[in-house]
Amino acid sequence: MDDLMKELDISGDDLRAALNDMKGYVDVTEEDLKKIYLLALRHARERLALSVIVKDVMTKEVVSVRRDTRLEEIVRLLSERRISGLPVVNEGNHVVGIVTEADILSMAGMKRGHTFKDVLRHFIGEPLPGHKAGDRAEEIMTSHVITVTPDTSVSEAARILDERKIKRLPVVDDDGKLVGIISRADIVRSMSRK
Repeated sequence: MDDLMKELDISGDDLRAALNDMKGYVDVTEEDLKKIYLLALRHARERLALSVIVKDVMTKEVVSVRRDTRLEEIVRLLSERRISGLPVVNEGNHVVGIVTEADILSMAGMKRGHTFKDVLRHFIGEPLPGHKAGDRAEEIMTSHVITVTPDTSVSEAARILDERKIKRLPVVDDDGKLVGIISRADIVRSMSRK
């Protein structure tokens, strides 16, 4: 049993936390031991999940654009790379904005409920009410970008994504330079590896 606990990285703290979850006196039977084991395993997994940091799961090869990148190029990159957003960086690779599918839909005068196909129809000439002028990243990007650092915990990144209802966070170093991006999909993939 000790070897199994070491292999699964179950600590004495995990067992004590599991015993506290049991509430009351424990007459240890085989069934009780299984229950304690499963509770301890859950606590161990939660503890390990909190120790994973962004740099361990982020996408390091980030597709980004500059402020003067044309809308057609942005749409092409989003489509070809099958991504839903692109960080906008300056000459020093500092994040200055982000362009998402939602920004493009909004720029095209679309309200919620429209599809990416609707945007493509717009680009082939079909008029849409409320169309704003702008065909460069700096004209359609969201300027206030929430970022994280490589040492941010994955659980904190997940909390930010959930609270802000966003799909991705640019990852910047201490100088504010883009070094990666973490998405909800990256977090889900990291959970499947644990």
